[in-house]
Formats: sequence, C-alpha cells, structure tokens
Amino acid sequence: MIAFRGILPFALGVALLLGSGFQAAAQQQNQPEAGAANRSVERPGRTGLPLPRFVSLASAEVNLRAGPGRQYPIEVVYRRPRMPVEVIDEFENWRRIRDWEGTVGWVHGSLLSGKRTLRVLGEELVALRRSPRDEAPTVAQAEPGAIGELERCEAGWCQVTLGGFDGWLRRQDFYGTLPKESLE
Repeated sequence: MIAFRGILPFALGVALLLGSGFQAAAQQQNQPEAGAANRSVERPGRTGLPLPRFVSLASAEVNLRAGPGRQYPIEVVYRRPRMPVEVIDEFENWRRIRDWEGTVGWVHGSLLSGKRTLRVLGEELVALRRSPRDEAPTVAQAEPGAIGELERCEAGWCQVTLGGFDGWLRRQDFYGTLPKESLE
C-alpha cells in the first residue's frame, strides 16, 4: 500500500505533464506561423487553398468566435454581407479570419464566399478612375466603408465595381488584396 501511494502521484504527474504537452502542441498546430499574416507569401492550407487568402462574408449575420467551434464564445457579430476578410488559418470546417480593422477570430466556412470584394479605407472620398493612372478622369467618388467587387489587379491598381460604377482604385485605398497579389 505504501509503494502504491508513491507510484500513483508519480504516474499522475507524468500523465498530466504528457497531456499538457500534447495540448500545447495541438494549440501550436492551429496557430499560423509568426508573421505569416503580414507576408504576401502564400502557403497551402488544410483545404489545399493558399493561406493567407481573401474571401467575403456570405451571410447577413456572421458570428466571429474565439475558437474553431460553436462551443467558443462569440466575440463579434458581422452584419455586413460581402465584406472582405482574410483567411489566415483553417481547422476542419472553420476558418480563422482577419477583418479590415485587424480583428482576428474563427467563423464557419459555410458563412464565407470565394467572391472577391473590397472595402474602401480612409476617412475621405476616394476617386474611382477611368484607367489605372492618377491623372485619369474620375468616374465616381467612393465613400469610406463602401463595399464593391474586385475584378482584376495590376501593379498598384485594381479594377473594381462600386455602387454600379466601374473603374480603377489604388490598392492603398482599399482592403481586400494581398500586397503584390495579381488577379485576372
């Protein structure tokens, strides 16, 4: 009986140590590598699609959760369909996303669309140009927060549709693409 008492605490200690090691390894596996979100270098995700990548919200209400599952608390509720978000990690049917303000959390993949969109940044109107040049005539003025569709990108400009107007925006004026991403 005395020997049993000495072995049991030792065995429990080893089991707890091993369990915490496996838990830490599992948590580390679900985290993107340090600095990955700030690089334009893509890596394959678990779905085979590149990470990071941009998608858009597919529903009028999307819950951003603290972890990849319904058991995790809701941190933000998005009520803006078509808003662009950056997928930075994947776990089963869940996607870890970053929004235009830098908020990070998990959403179910069924609430996302592969449709590429953009969100106009800043606090002032942004000129939508007829061609990808600063000197090109203005087609329309886009309000901060406006959401449009992304058609294609070349160099520092992207062809977009905003509020029924087609034109070109400088990449620095909107959220929705990786720094040197080319879209065709």
